[in-house]
Amino acid sequence: MRFVSPGAPLVLTEVSLPPPRGHELLVQVQACGVCRTDLHLLDGELPAIPFPVTPGHEIVGTVAALGPEASEFRIGDRVGVPWLAFTCGECLYCRSGRENLCERARFTGYTRDGGYAEQVLADARYCLHLPAEGAAAELAPLLCAGLIGYRAYRLACLGETVGEPRRLGLYGFGAAAHLLAQVARAEGHPVFAFTRPGDTAGQRFARELGAEWAGGSDERPGEWLDAAILFAPVGALVPAALGCVRPGGRVVCAGIHMSDVPAFPYRLLWGERSLSSVANLTRADGREFLSLAARLHLKATVQRFALGDANLALERLRSGALEGAAVLEMPGN
Repeated sequence: MRFVSPGAPLVLTEVSLPPPRGHELLVQVQACGVCRTDLHLLDGELPAIPFPVTPGHEIVGTVAALGPEASEFRIGDRVGVPWLAFTCGECLYCRSGRENLCERARFTGYTRDGGYAEQVLADARYCLHLPAEGAAAELAPLLCAGLIGYRAYRLACLGETVGEPRRLGLYGFGAAAHLLAQVARAEGHPVFAFTRPGDTAGQRFARELGAEWAGGSDERPGEWLDAAILFAPVGALVPAALGCVRPGGRVVCAGIHMSDVPAFPYRLLWGERSLSSVANLTRADGREFLSLAARLHLKATVQRFALGDANLALERLRSGALEGAAVLEMPGN
């Protein structure tokens, strides 16, 4: 399913892939998650989109062929292909352990063709080993919703006293938040879920996953939060979240794109509150999170769609008519 021109829906297209070269893998795709970043791509909110491009960066598949330098995997291995597709290894950020900020990075499903397809080429050095067991559709959301959520979670809890519960607010209870809520609860942190106003179904879903409180983003819980993570790409939620965190608390913006943040009074930031963002992920993030997900038996709630129904899945995501994550399953899976 290709994005061929600005403002157009995805088009089912037949594309011939060359044999894998260098460190490349040819991956037979089993499933690919549908991420909000894909909507930002379709809406032209990401810069320098290289038309045509195949979206999708939560890819689960098996290795069908290997390039001559791809020694990390074997034919038949199950592999995860995440958002980060390549880094230069030479810039300031790569040399300081922050490859997520690489100046020449490439990204799966954006600057490199992704997984809304039956097959994809990927650099083995940036792929992740996945367990052979388990439904591919339930593993797919871990590769971005889970990973970016986890990076934001670690930043939100930075400097915490070990073992001290932190009241964590999650704004936008979708693919990332429903996974992260399970991690936070397993580690003893009370979760407060903020949905679109009036989204009682979303609030019910959050409570089912252990949220201590669930309400609209226009509401305030009855106590201060220690930290909040914004998954909804709505700039107006920044001052709302700052108004709910205690002095010394932290607000983390987890999306790649957000509408403009409105002006707000300095008193919302005062008291050593902090506001930050997360960008992309590192390979170390991927290995660490997948290990944690296996240990906690993390469970993704998914709604499955056929590859040809990618536009429908994206519209369901846009409208908020999903519980958990949307995933495209390839023919034969």
